[in-house]
Amino acid sequence: MDNNIRATLGELQLLRAPAWGSGSLQTKGKRRRRCERRQKRGKRAGVLARLKANANRPPIPLLFLSNVRSLDNKLDLLRLRMNVSEEMRNCAVICLTETWLNQTMPDSAFQLAGRQLFRADRSQLSGKARGGGLCVYINKGWCTNCVLVNSHCSEATEQLTVKCRPHYLPREFSAVFVIAVYIAPDADANNALKELYDNISSLQNKHPDAFYVVAGDFNHVELKNTLPRFYQHVNIPTRGNNTLDRVYSSVKDAYKAFPRPHLGLSDHISIMLVPAYHPPLRRSKPTQKTITVWPSDDTAVLQDCFGCTDWQVFREAAECEGELDLEEYTSAVLGYISKCVEDVTTTKTVTYYPNQKPWLNAEVRSLLKARDAAFRSGDSDELRRARRELTGVKRAKAAYAQKIQGHFSSQDPQSMWRGIKCITDYKSNVAQSSKDPSLPEALNTFFARFENPDTPPSTRLPHSPGEEPLSVTPAEVRRTLRRINPRKAAGPDNIPGQVLKDCADQLSDVLADIFNASLIQAVVPTCLKTATIIPVPKSSTVTGLNDYRPVALTPIVTKCFERLVQTHIKATINITVDPHQYAYRKNRSTEDAISSVVHTALTHLEQKDSYVRMLFVDFTSAFNTMIPQTLITKLSSLGLSSSLCNWVLDFLTNRPQSVRIHNISSPSIILSTGSPQGCVLSPLLFTLLTYDCSPLHPGCHIVKFVDDTAVVGCITNRDESSYRQEVEHLEDWCRENNLFINVKKTKEMIVDFRRGKHAHLPLHIGGSAVEVVDSYRYLGVHLTSNLTWSNNTSTLVRKAHQRLYFLRRLRRAGLGSAVLTSFYRCVVESVVCSSINVWHGSCSAADRKALQRVMKAAQRIVGVSFPSTTDIYTSRCRKRATCIRKDPTHPAHALFVPLPSGRRLRSIKCKTTRLRNSFIPEAVRLLNST
Repeated sequence: MDNNIRATLGELQLLRAPAWGSGSLQTKGKRRRRCERRQKRGKRAGVLARLKANANRPPIPLLFLSNVRSLDNKLDLLRLRMNVSEEMRNCAVICLTETWLNQTMPDSAFQLAGRQLFRADRSQLSGKARGGGLCVYINKGWCTNCVLVNSHCSEATEQLTVKCRPHYLPREFSAVFVIAVYIAPDADANNALKELYDNISSLQNKHPDAFYVVAGDFNHVELKNTLPRFYQHVNIPTRGNNTLDRVYSSVKDAYKAFPRPHLGLSDHISIMLVPAYHPPLRRSKPTQKTITVWPSDDTAVLQDCFGCTDWQVFREAAECEGELDLEEYTSAVLGYISKCVEDVTTTKTVTYYPNQKPWLNAEVRSLLKARDAAFRSGDSDELRRARRELTGVKRAKAAYAQKIQGHFSSQDPQSMWRGIKCITDYKSNVAQSSKDPSLPEALNTFFARFENPDTPPSTRLPHSPGEEPLSVTPAEVRRTLRRINPRKAAGPDNIPGQVLKDCADQLSDVLADIFNASLIQAVVPTCLKTATIIPVPKSSTVTGLNDYRPVALTPIVTKCFERLVQTHIKATINITVDPHQYAYRKNRSTEDAISSVVHTALTHLEQKDSYVRMLFVDFTSAFNTMIPQTLITKLSSLGLSSSLCNWVLDFLTNRPQSVRIHNISSPSIILSTGSPQGCVLSPLLFTLLTYDCSPLHPGCHIVKFVDDTAVVGCITNRDESSYRQEVEHLEDWCRENNLFINVKKTKEMIVDFRRGKHAHLPLHIGGSAVEVVDSYRYLGVHLTSNLTWSNNTSTLVRKAHQRLYFLRRLRRAGLGSAVLTSFYRCVVESVVCSSINVWHGSCSAADRKALQRVMKAAQRIVGVSFPSTTDIYTSRCRKRATCIRKDPTHPAHALFVPLPSGRRLRSIKCKTTRLRNSFIPEAVRLLNST
């Protein structure tokens, strides 16, 4: 640099100081050079900043909605706003309601530069001479391939549907449907909802993978119950304090609404809907997994290997002075099996992409690469040829659908359902655990928080003279091994279930010897009770350690051992000793537990001056707080042998436990409290622990389904003393058995139909008041304080509508009616008819109509007639009543009393319609009518 110039720059203080050199240290408070930053500079956050950075390629359209009240008067204002606002210029869709246009006004007078106009004026079919009208403007910079699908005008609704295939569209969407809607304030809401439902349902049947956005002035009509799979995005008032203009879409959290000024003198504010949707390819990063590759002859090789093995060598090596070291014997056998499996198999690393489908094979990927190369080259002829050849994608998808159809024909339901889930993405949104390396150890400590170091060591029961320990035969072990599900994950021993199942004949003798040695010594080897916890998020949003569910992964060999012991326990102990427990009992279900609660309440409410208080108890980690010593004392009192009680005690104590997330494992912790969630014996042991939790007073009932406990207090003349004593007794019982009641999640519901308002004193547990609710979800069914079923029915309808989407995708894939029918019965009908015996007889006509609407939609999709919900209810109710009558141990068996003739049952006296339409009285009438 010239010296004169340098001097001038120095005088102006524009020369860089020497300290800014690349080799110098940064001084505090000064800006760092970009090359010296250790990480990339961040960007502004928020949907507006993201839209501004990618204005020409939004994943879903940027939408502007306004009720203009005469477009003719607002057109200049709209053009002015587009000239001065970049946001309006980039807007992909402009949806206007109440345009007040008619046939005498030409389209050319209302064109906007760079946009395509679609309009639907009010006709005489609406019964009104003026007003109404819809307009949709599509930005040609966003989409040029757009067509008018339909327009509809009636006394109830005005609709305008436009189909768009924009220049850029995420792979998960096949098209974008924009549906503009106007519903007059005096329109009939039911008719309007029916017309909207018919239009949208027919579009979804033809285009299940499309993105739908329904925008307009809805006034007093809401789509929440009719189209529960559509989500409303406008959460601000649009006229006064009311939200009349709404935008629904088929994707949750797809938009974020921002208010914009009125257009002229319109009495509605305008709304700008900014895309907040993230495509799956951006939400999830590609993942790498290491998989095991099994050669074609692996089964034969392993069978020959295990068949030629002298297993007696392992036993002799573990014996010392005639005493068998069971720990060494078991570890050697399992280690040998694992080593043989490692010698036969190989591993490889594969990459999974979030939008990867099995029909995207090598041929399809090469066609996509050829298309991209032709696009980059700029050769239009080559690009047209490459796009024509992309029909190979359709052929590959059709071939995959035919493969699934072949699985159905060849009686391979497992492969069929795996393919169906892949096509429909059914239950694919699983919350992922954090990758924080310190999380596994923190979770392991949290899951072991119930371990009390001051607890005295467990004491084994004395051996009873003449008592023979349990023994199993190789044939029993062989049958258990052959029933293994090969798709279950291997435990800490890394022995796959497929190997145990295929080599059952070769391994049954040595495993039976290990099992019998364990039963004789009443000792469980440490390698068989080691557990690896795989934390599963309880919901999509994780806020703390308590939002993870500890699912234990134990060796598959241990699960087989537990099944053999479980069979013996059930044969030894009369599990019907607890009539209030409905779980893990033959001819019992959640439906029976719910019916018991509802029938008890309805029967008591027939009396004068009566009401019912229901307490739904929630336990804190019930399985993890069991004291093994308390458990075996109860098992012994129930008649289980002392040797097997000691075996259970050893199985639950001194258990090594670690937590694994991805490829990170925590150090092991030794536990002697609780039972691992995921073990075969855990649910049975818990139900036996709670067998003595029974009511003290005849006016109180306790209904249990594992740890879901409900206390029903039948109160007359406002005397709640027995109910409150029952709750205090339950507190004492929980304290003695080391179970902790979670008062925050424990809820109480009061059913009181007496005239006038009556104040009810709150119930306290552990010094804290229990919250009183009007609705509670008990065992999957929504109970309400007025004992109506609208809340439950609307929930079922909403869930069924969501699953109809998967049915539409299967139909779009070209699967046959037999596969569609099977999917419907397993996925849709199972939801609609969940616990139908409890609630269908008492639900309202509107609820039955909503249920039947789902059935009719499924019939149109599949093309096959399905039975109505009433027919299903009648059939299931009669079948269930017959099963209860044949089971004298069932708690409801005493309600089916035969008349002296023996041909009919005694009718149940009912004063109210509520009781008359419930399950038990209706079942008696159905049996008497046959």
